[in-house]
Amino acid sequence: MRSRKKFRRIGGVPVKSRAQLDGIRESGKVNTAVLDYVQERICAGISTAEIDRWVSEETKRLGGIAAPLHYEGFPKSVCTSRNNVICHGIPNTKEFLKEGDIVNVDVSTIYKGYFSDASRMFCIGEVSADKRRLVQVTREAVQVGLMEVKPWKPIGDMGHAVHMYALGQGYSVVEDIGGHGVGLQFHEDPFVSYVSPKGSGEIMVPGMVFTIEPMINMGTPDYYVDEKNGWTVYTADGMPSAQWEVTVAVLEDGYEVLSH
Repeated sequence: MRSRKKFRRIGGVPVKSRAQLDGIRESGKVNTAVLDYVQERICAGISTAEIDRWVSEETKRLGGIAAPLHYEGFPKSVCTSRNNVICHGIPNTKEFLKEGDIVNVDVSTIYKGYFSDASRMFCIGEVSADKRRLVQVTREAVQVGLMEVKPWKPIGDMGHAVHMYALGQGYSVVEDIGGHGVGLQFHEDPFVSYVSPKGSGEIMVPGMVFTIEPMINMGTPDYYVDEKNGWTVYTADGMPSAQWEVTVAVLEDGYEVLSH
């Protein structure tokens, strides 16, 4: 599943050409369309396996490939993470969405050899005020991060801004799991932290493409991984978690969101 396309590096950071950015942009359009398809249909009573089927079928219809399927052994075409699942929830036929749930649907697409990645949170029916606020603040944190995406600034400024915003709202940010470069492979350098010190990390240069996807918890930032499947990440205290994700490209004059 890993692309063999080559890219330039500046200071160790993969930098995409204009043609490669065009390819990632087209992949992002497919990825966004698949998330739109899910958003139109998701509701209480459906199984997470049904979401997986939607993503698989709609991605194929649009000419793409669902990147998660078989990636390092992942068994499904999408990640579905409910309530206290931080990330990498595996869809199954016995898990049904219920009134009051919050769920993250994480879609990643390969289109003509280019990769894109984004996720959205969905509130199912009437959701408690606490959960709804967590979802909203997490979305706002992504926007706060985007405002720090500027050429020739350290990427740690973006992560620091996300962290400070979440802390200011009374939440915690998962420390060891973060974003990543993307475009010619599913996961590329750099690792993107959302608890980074200001002034740290790689310099954001035009042509750099990465995800902003903070995982924000209502309780502590601690977590554990499901021992049986080796994928699903849960909050250690059982409290809810939320995540929004976008793919963003650094431009000469700012940034462009390629999938959302």
